[in-house]
Amino acid sequence: MNTRTRVLTGTALAISLGAGTFGAVSASATPAPESAPAAAAKKKDDGDDKNFTTTTHLTIDAATRAAQATLKAAQSENQKVTVAVVDRNGNTIVTLRGDGAGPQSYESAQRKAFTAVSWNAPTSVLVGRLAQAPNLKDIPGTLFLGGGVPVQANGAPVAGIGVAGAPSGDLDEKFAKAGVDSLSK
Repeated sequence: MNTRTRVLTGTALAISLGAGTFGAVSASATPAPESAPAAAAKKKDDGDDKNFTTTTHLTIDAATRAAQATLKAAQSENQKVTVAVVDRNGNTIVTLRGDGAGPQSYESAQRKAFTAVSWNAPTSVLVGRLAQAPNLKDIPGTLFLGGGVPVQANGAPVAGIGVAGAPSGDLDEKFAKAGVDSLSK
């Protein structure tokens, strides 16, 4: 490249960078006009807006009480289990690993709780559905073994409780139901 080409290329590059910097500074320094519409959607106060919904969620306090009641039910029968409580979306709210519970019980309890809330049914019932639809077990995060139960409000699932570590899914489910029952007291 000759000197003239280098000078022209450098000048063009400097002008481009300067214009970009000036535009970025100008854009960030300009206040938004007061009359500009808000970017966030606002809910109408008249209650007729179909763009929003209200959902019921289990509080952290309620989830903790349910997990503790579940663990207490298992301990009363000398069972070493882990209890997981998940919200409607399958996100873990609380997990309690009882003294002596096996290492595999932590993930199993969470997956049972997730499965129960996802289908709004006890996992023991869902096990029976595998005969008609064996691919259900391939859905990530699920575990089709007894021990998970949904928590409902007005018939809709709002949480799931999963228990793992007892010698049978029936016992796991019995303890999970004790946790659900504690919420109605």
